[in-house]
Amino acid sequence: MATNKNAQLRYRILDRCFSNFNKKYEIENLLDEVNKQLLDIFGITVSVRQIRDDIKYMRDRVAFNAPIVAYPYIGKRCYYRYSDREFSIYTNELSVDDLKKLQSTIDMLSRFRGTAANVWLEEVISNLECRFGLKPNVEHLVSFDQNEQLKGIEHLADIIDATVNHQTLEIVYLTFRGKEIPMTIHPYYVKQYNGRWFLYGLNDELNRISNLALDRIQSYENSKMPFKKNEHFDFSTYFDDVIGATIPNDDVKIETIGLRFSANRFPYVVTKTIHKSQTVVDETDGIIEIKVRPTRELDQQLFSFIPDVEVLYPEWYRQQIMEKIEENLKKYLSMQKDCTDDSYLCTR
Repeated sequence: MATNKNAQLRYRILDRCFSNFNKKYEIENLLDEVNKQLLDIFGITVSVRQIRDDIKYMRDRVAFNAPIVAYPYIGKRCYYRYSDREFSIYTNELSVDDLKKLQSTIDMLSRFRGTAANVWLEEVISNLECRFGLKPNVEHLVSFDQNEQLKGIEHLADIIDATVNHQTLEIVYLTFRGKEIPMTIHPYYVKQYNGRWFLYGLNDELNRISNLALDRIQSYENSKMPFKKNEHFDFSTYFDDVIGATIPNDDVKIETIGLRFSANRFPYVVTKTIHKSQTVVDETDGIIEIKVRPTRELDQQLFSFIPDVEVLYPEWYRQQIMEKIEENLKKYLSMQKDCTDDSYLCTR
């Protein structure tokens, strides 16, 4: 019997059925289990005769020497099961719980299917589905926040590959001011934040870590420069004292920031913390503290809570936020003044 992918998947499914001592599988049940998986993955089905041939093949001592026993059930019917509870034709067989976790992982990975940047996932996911006889999630019961139109996402697979394999890159990067800058980057870490992807690596020209948004990378290619190994930065703790993807300059120190929230917003902030350092100072008055290095991302986070948040301290940061609010308010007051005539802003 040819040991192709089709056959290997059938053996995998049958092996799991024979190992399940909580259910009695008759020949028709075995056929249903196999055909469900074959139809989902290969678009084909097999006959009862094929299942009987598979059982015979698995029993063969040259093949698997599987102790498959046909136990009497009802009348002349029988069910099939291993006589040895510990037996499996696969020594690395996963438990039921492991398979459930693997299925969830495959479902999560599958959301990236179908894009040019992630063609490599097709082979990985298909092999996992075939190897373990797992059925893909076709009901789409879980939704993920994913921006499939994000520019630069096509670079993600290659950037991750270069990071994992310690491959130095020659990158042309577009700054916010529209200037293209060539740079040599030793990629160390890839991070997603707020729907965007960022690459962190040693910049040869600046001799420091650079943070590059993938949507601003214009082009890249493998460099002949030897890779400089990361020996100074622990990225498991690198972002512990910031909110977002930006690491500020060394002169920006950690501040204890006090925030007061409205009674309606406070419970949500407690259950979904702004930062892992967050502590409740006064539950009655809705006051919390966070210990972070202030960044633009922190400002953006706080502005998303307006009008339900007030910065209490430190005084300099309270003043900074107040000035930004006042500057924004001027735009609205200016619009109100313009509405003395029949301007577009007044009639829109």
